Amino acid sequence: MIADARPIDEIVRRAQQGDVDAFEMIYRRTAPAIYRLCRRMLGDECDARDRMQDTFVRAWERLTSYRGQSSLDTWLHRVAVNVVLEHLRATKRDASRLIDVDDDSFGSRPSDSPADASMDLDAALARLPNGARTVFVLYVEGYSHDEIAQMTGIAAGTARAQLWRARRALAKVLDHE
Repeated sequence: MIADARPIDEIVRRAQQGDVDAFEMIYRRTAPAIYRLCRRMLGDECDARDRMQDTFVRAWERLTSYRGQSSLDTWLHRVAVNVVLEHLRATKRDASRLIDVDDDSFGSRPSDSPADASMDLDAALARLPNGARTVFVLYVEGYSHDEIAQMTGIAAGTARAQLWRARRALAKVLDHE
């Protein structure tokens, strides 16, 4: 939470006027959630840290466009989603790639993993192909199939299919753990 006793609106207003300390308060309050979102969408800690930083750079640059029509958290969330999706496009990863859940390599453990190791959801998500992971995370974050399709540039039917396949693959890998 913001350590300052003033309302978030006041802190945002100060940050919009160029107050770096106010923006730092916003950063400290929201960075963990933005990092978690980036980590789930990208499946890589280093990429997630980089995209989190990119999110806050973009937020600083565009903070004057924030009008308070949604919560600051919602606005930052959308900035982060856009940053991640742009990163995926820029690195030419196939955001619409479907996974073959019959492929036994998805559910298998790496050869150096101990048999009794348990896998958490983030680790399972990291093993999904980028497109399926992106659709799954955006859906869990509350976006509709139509919104996901619009943001990722795929058809809504493809988003539904990827979500179904991602769920099936996650269930398969988590059941084997």
